[in-house]
Amino acid sequence: MSQNHTETLVNKVKGVCDSNSNPSFGRDSHVQQVAPSRHPASARKIKTDKTSKIATWNVRTLHQKGKLENVVKDMARMKLNIQGLAEVRWTGAGSMKLGSKTLIYSGGYTHERGVGILFDFTTAKSLGSWCPISDRLVVAKLVAKPLNLGIIQVYALTYIRLTENRYEWRNMIANVCSRQGT
Repeated sequence: MSQNHTETLVNKVKGVCDSNSNPSFGRDSHVQQVAPSRHPASARKIKTDKTSKIATWNVRTLHQKGKLENVVKDMARMKLNIQGLAEVRWTGAGSMKLGSKTLIYSGGYTHERGVGILFDFTTAKSLGSWCPISDRLVVAKLVAKPLNLGIIQVYALTYIRLTENRYEWRNMIANVCSRQGT
């Protein structure tokens, strides 16, 4: 006696599929192991004599269908090279390719907080390594000339929480900066 089970891939947000019956840009199907996508020696160096456009955005959530596509379109429209994202609201940590863009992210166990960094194609080629510290902090190291660059995306505590945890928060930021050599 056999049973046929048909499984559809759905986004865990609201069970929504895209038009091709693929999962929409939720996150579970895109999770990868946290490791550099290439050996650091093969990363291309960013030339620091060129200007890079960097911005940050509190996106409020990427945990809804279409939000990630909007962020990618806005990044292209504004011709940004690096975009820091706060309140991503994804769980876990990982990286994904979005066409020519690369996103690294770090979240907690629940769909609260979360940070990410979105790189354009040229800048992503120089991504040497990255490390998810917490659901409020992710660090990326870019291979550059004459010195490597450290990008730290932080979703800071609110004033009330900061007064309660300010020493712990300050120590965490100081440890990250000292490991980056800044």
